[in-house]
Amino acid sequence: MYKKTTTVINKTGLHARPGSDFVHAAGEFASKVTIRRMDEEDDPVNAKSIAFVLSLGVGKGVQVEIAADGPDEKQAVDSLIDFIESGLGEKQ
Repeated sequence: MYKKTTTVINKTGLHARPGSDFVHAAGEFASKVTIRRMDEEDDPVNAKSIAFVLSLGVGKGVQVEIAADGPDEKQAVDSLIDFIESGLGEKQ
């Protein structure tokens, strides 16, 4: 298992389109990928499920942990962290 933490910087967080883009990006990897809010005690959720990702209610400024377990776990986590840190495709 490989994991990293980052802070969501885009205005809308992981909602609607950026959430969907995040789920699509997570789905590109063979590894099991999860995401969790660092400010809550909840269990990690499947990062490949839009319903689970949206249920987290991740807004701007929220710290999240991305974890992956599988053959491409490091690539998956690093890629998704980079995507979040780039603003999820939104202008800042």
